[in-house]
Amino acid sequence: MTKDMTEGNIWKHLFSFAIPLLLGNLFQQTYNMIDTSIVGQYLGEEKLASVGASSSVQFLVLGFCMGICCGFAIPVSQHFGGKNIQKMKEAIFHAGFLSILFAAVITTACAILCPNILHILSTPENIFADAYSYLFIIFLGIPFTILYNLLSGLLRAVGDSKTPFLFLVFSSILNIILDLTFIIVFKLGVSGAALATIISQGVSGLLCLIYIIKKFPILCISKEHCRIKSDTTKQMIVMGVPMGLQYSITAIGSMVMQSASNGLGSTYISGFTAGMRIKQFLMCPFDAIATAASTFCSQNFGAGNLKRIKEGLKIGVCYGFISGCILILFGRTLSLLFISRNATAVLDASGKYLACLGCFFWALGILNVCRMSVQGLGYAGRAVFSGAVEMIARIFVSLMFVPIFKFNAICFADQTAWIFACLYIVPTCLICLGKIEKNLKSAK
Repeated sequence: MTKDMTEGNIWKHLFSFAIPLLLGNLFQQTYNMIDTSIVGQYLGEEKLASVGASSSVQFLVLGFCMGICCGFAIPVSQHFGGKNIQKMKEAIFHAGFLSILFAAVITTACAILCPNILHILSTPENIFADAYSYLFIIFLGIPFTILYNLLSGLLRAVGDSKTPFLFLVFSSILNIILDLTFIIVFKLGVSGAALATIISQGVSGLLCLIYIIKKFPILCISKEHCRIKSDTTKQMIVMGVPMGLQYSITAIGSMVMQSASNGLGSTYISGFTAGMRIKQFLMCPFDAIATAASTFCSQNFGAGNLKRIKEGLKIGVCYGFISGCILILFGRTLSLLFISRNATAVLDASGKYLACLGCFFWALGILNVCRMSVQGLGYAGRAVFSGAVEMIARIFVSLMFVPIFKFNAICFADQTAWIFACLYIVPTCLICLGKIEKNLKSAK
């Protein structure tokens, strides 16, 4: 069932759209956490470190894939909001064509370069073999990642955020079952954890495809729409690639940060890995609200409803304060999900990292909502630049301060990046809204 966000109660639209996204993100992070927890509890500290040693490059590559899919869905959402179904279906065809192309190129390149990537990340020799096995399998699953994210993005573009969530729930449960089966029963080690992840992702993508074919004729294209047009291709690339780069540019800073952490030894790698999983889980509401804001802005931009866009951006940061307090007070306790109680040094490292994050979690909410809104309004390059600011800040802290202050500097790298990115994206968002308002008045 489609949902037109250009009319009706703004807050009802935003929250009814965001809640399935939130639940979906929570489930996705839950099975990532369970994946990590099973590895840490059943395979030990070194295996956990081998899974976590490449987490930043996974974020870079998979983030780029998710970013381009989100970007490809924006023109679809804009044409849907503007009631131009012909243009919308042409955009869907181009999104599918470009996604297949990107999937082939990215998968091939990453599989070939996998060992080089791990060397660049300064992965310790004692965990290198397992880290390679895990990362190589994850890279082979890139087409599944693109399939699910593209199709779920198309469903969200026409207002359906509930269906992708339901399929994600199913695949999350499947992932847990496969994790336990591959690791505990078949003794496949970290390779089993990776296989469970990509199989589950593939299943959720196929379920989305079957559902669209049977229940969403508005998203189904015919032969007349399957013609490559240079202007539409350019529009899709202009929206998709910058959004992918936005994720990746941010991840480059995280890679430098990961490399700096890897150089501190397996104890800090394990602590950092556990802390990252918990951080990602608590970031889910930020991501859900930001994605809802992006779709809302896209549809209303297509319909020329600037007033509704401004109202939709009035989203508070109360969650940031609440989740920040949780990290400060219970970060070390939550780390027990992944780390044995006897690994005191690892628990201390994870708890310290999370407590430091908690003090600045409010800034992340502002950053995500403003950045996704700017992207949804069509200013992809400016959204990318905010990612570049974030990247530069992370790299600066990692290169300049980690050699001096060690893990203490790692604990404050993210916060520095968020604050500097906010200083750019908040005024940028206001300027973009002002430009659109001026253009709409000129067109009347």
